[in-house]
Amino acid sequence: MNEEISKNILSTGTSLVGIVCKDGIVMASDRRATAGNLIAMKNLKKTEQINEYLVMSGTGSFSDTELSKKLIKAQLKLKELKDKSRPTISEAANLIALMNYQNIRRPSMIPFIAGLMVGGINEDGKTELYSIEPAGSVTKIEDYDANFSSGMPYILGLLERQYRKNMTIQEGINLALESIKSSSARDSASGNGIDVFTITKEGIKHVSAQKAESVYSEE
Repeated sequence: MNEEISKNILSTGTSLVGIVCKDGIVMASDRRATAGNLIAMKNLKKTEQINEYLVMSGTGSFSDTELSKKLIKAQLKLKELKDKSRPTISEAANLIALMNYQNIRRPSMIPFIAGLMVGGINEDGKTELYSIEPAGSVTKIEDYDANFSSGMPYILGLLERQYRKNMTIQEGINLALESIKSSSARDSASGNGIDVFTITKEGIKHVSAQKAESVYSEE
């Protein structure tokens, strides 16, 4: 029964990247949403600012990643009101991980599928990046990550060669753009555009929004 269900669940894919720089964090993603072999959407923003201090990107089932973003925004606000203090990025990441852990273990005809990356600014100005797998484990990222996106093998291969510690934010932006472009060139589930966010002590900025267009020319 489970095998039959899994055969009929449309597979999804994406390209995510998070890069730790000396003066902050860069997060980026492509814009293509797929349903099996079909390109379902060409302008889907997979990396979003959740509130004034947190950015979140997701890979997996579209409904699961979108629900996760809405739930964590509400849960963080409730926690802030209850504790009368703003949650740290570590607390936010672990809260998201707990939600993933509970969801994937809840009996369901269709399993919960969402890998997430979370980057943000603590009240002391320090930035942090975390990767959360669909099963609920959470890892603090000290250099770079591509979560469990379908573009991960291409992105990690590039970053293994080009990433270096103490990169500037601008260098991180350039590398993030190159990472998404590289994965989009080979991963059929990635493409159609790029969104790039920076997270520094000055705040969160959506620094790049690029759209890919098909251009045909005579040989």
